[in-house]
Formats: sequence, structure tokens, C-alpha cells
Amino acid sequence: MGVVLEPGNGRVLKRRQLLTLLALTGAAGCGSASSAETPAAQAGGGTPPPAPPSASPGATARLGSAMTVTSSAPAPSASVSTVASSGLGGAVQAPADRVMLGSYLALGGRSLQQSLALRRRQLGREQRIVHRFYPWDGYVPTSEPEVAKSSVLMVSWHGAPYAGILDGGSDGNIRSVARKLKGMKRPILLRWGWEMNGDWFEWGGAQNGQSAANYVKVWRRLHRIFAEQGADNVSWVWSPNWNSSPGDSWNRVQGYYPGDDYVDWVGISGYNFFNETPSTLFDPVTDRFGGKKPIILSETAAVQGKAKWIKQLQSWVEKTPAVGAVVWFDTDIQEGTDNNFRFDTDSAALAAYQAMARSPRFSG
Repeated sequence: MGVVLEPGNGRVLKRRQLLTLLALTGAAGCGSASSAETPAAQAGGGTPPPAPPSASPGATARLGSAMTVTSSAPAPSASVSTVASSGLGGAVQAPADRVMLGSYLALGGRSLQQSLALRRRQLGREQRIVHRFYPWDGYVPTSEPEVAKSSVLMVSWHGAPYAGILDGGSDGNIRSVARKLKGMKRPILLRWGWEMNGDWFEWGGAQNGQSAANYVKVWRRLHRIFAEQGADNVSWVWSPNWNSSPGDSWNRVQGYYPGDDYVDWVGISGYNFFNETPSTLFDPVTDRFGGKKPIILSETAAVQGKAKWIKQLQSWVEKTPAVGAVVWFDTDIQEGTDNNFRFDTDSAALAAYQAMARSPRFSG
């Protein structure tokens, strides 16, 4: 998250800045900020774990291309309206007719505990989902004591190059992470290898022989090993970026889908970098997959026109029953960029977010 190639000036983080950012943040990301007219890509930031992983040389920002999940997606069927209330979602079930509202929290000058306390005072409620980023093979905790028992933990677990997974060389690491997450004894949303349809992470298809099929093989291997370790408290969140970069046919988002038996939730990353509406960002993936899996907006926030966009988001979610969760990317410490994703940057935006949080639809 955070590297934006702006129309007209090609502004981008220098490679050294980006690698420093990834090392400090654990490579959280919202992926491509592109629209059909203004292709762009970014790699991102998140909360550093106690022992932050080193940056990957492959996680560089590159120009992307326009959306490839387009009108070719089938129109939503009647089943879309019932998915989020049908008990789907695995260990973390989608609430009936409601949405779980949560966030990734990294506020400048505040610890996670302090950030959670601030949001609790502002919203009058706990975060229903608390989003954390874990490295592929670095520090992974055995508990998250700051995350309330009433909150669901969502873990974005870094991916890795496919070859070192498919050859079995990473099986020990995968088993270790599975046992740690199982040992937390709480329901967990596991978002592995997110934004795989972008070209900014080392686990994207573009960085791995331009192969969506091998991503699917990797996902299924992880899923099998977790099952063998008895990590049945984990719900699997498959989470592409809202559009694909590059826009070649091999990189269409549907090619990365591991199959219904291997996915519990379908996530989407999408931000209004260039005034995209929620419908523009989220309809294509929701229309394609929302008829069979609950949808989670796994990374989203407003960059500009926040109050207006938050109201648009609330309206879109209230009219889209397939959505079962919304996770705001709530941070103001994106090194090397001017982006501030906090919803309390002005009183109008805060009021809009508070109204959304109070809506019965968001009471899941």
C-alpha cells in the first residue's frame, strides 16, 4: 500500500525508499491504484511485527494496466442476496444480513492498544475485525493479546515465490504457522498472498513465470497442510486487487481462484486514488464471486473526498447483500507518500464514518 504512480508526473518511490518501507512495515499493500484511464501500481505498508521481515527484492512498484475483471463477469444472480446470510465463511461465518466492520490500525505515535482505545471512544464499539500482517518465514506470534476476544483476527500472511513452496522446501514453515494459528484458539481470517493479480509483490503471477495456475497449486498446498495440522479455526480469504496489472489474458483474476472447496471468503483491495466509486472498485469481483462466497472488503479507504466517499461506501454495502465484512486501512504513517487513510482527518469524514458504524447493516 502506498506507492502511487500519479497521472501526468509518474511520481513513484525510489527503489531504496520502497525497500526500506517494506522492511519497516511488513509489506502490507493495497495494490494497483489504477483506473481504466490511469494505470498505476503500489506496494505497501503495515504494522511491523516485533521482528520485521527483510524486504523482498521483487516487491517493486511498476506500471500496471487497466482492469481485467470487466463486464465479462456474469450478472449477479438471485443467490447473491443470500450468500452473506447462508452460514458461509467457514470458521468465521458471515453474519446474517449484516456486515462486520473492522480495520487495520497503524496510527502515528500510538501503539495498537492506544489506537484501538481511540477508535473505541470515537465509535462507541470494538473493532469487529482487527487486521494484522505477518511475514512469510519471520516472526509469527502465538497470541494477539491486544485483540479483544469479541473481535475476529484477520491475518494477512505474506506470500513467497512459488518454486520454493511447490518443491516442498517450505512445508516446515507452513506447518509451523498453521500450528501457531491453531494454538491461538480463536477464529482467524487468513489472507495469504493477497493482490496476486498485481505485479508489485514477489508472490504475484507476474513475478512467477506469468502463471496464475501455479498460484492455485501453491494455495491448495497450503490449504492441505493446514488441514493436516488441524487448523480448523482458520477461514481462508482469497483476496485479489480490484483490477489486474498487467492486463494480459493470463493475468485475469478468475485464473487465480483456487476453487470453492479451498476458499471461505473472497476479499477485494480497492481505494479511490483517482475518484473511483465503490461500485467501480468492487462490483466486478462481487458480481463474479458473490453468488457463492461472502465478500470481504479486505483493504479499503478513502484518499480524497472522504466524507462523500464513506457515504457512498455505506450506500453501496447496504445495497449489496453479498458483502459480509468491511476492513478499513486505517493509517497515517505511509513513509514516502502523502497518503493519509484515517477517517478522522476532518470532522465531516469522522461523522460519516460514525454514521456508517452505527448503521444496523454494519452491526455484524
